[in-house]
Amino acid sequence: MTPTLSLDDVFVVSPDQVAADLGGEVIILGMKEGAYFSVTAAAERIWTLLQSPRRLGDIVSTLTSEYDVGADQCTRDVLAYVEDLRARGLVVRHVESAP
Repeated sequence: MTPTLSLDDVFVVSPDQVAADLGGEVIILGMKEGAYFSVTAAAERIWTLLQSPRRLGDIVSTLTSEYDVGADQCTRDVLAYVEDLRARGLVVRHVESAP
């Protein structure tokens, strides 16, 4: 599947999930699918960053500074991973409301 997201998109974890950190592994229960997901390593870091609204480009910048990964590969991986999370209802696009 080709990601339909851009680095300017802002996402945050969905309220339709429950997650717990089990010491280096995050377990997520997605209410949409009623399925459990386990994330570790870089995926866990992305999940942690998405606890508050975050621009995908900022996530790529953070990961490339913390991990030994090139920007192009990191961009492809982040966009694909967040697209998968979005399709499963685990994250939602964040739209700031006008004051």
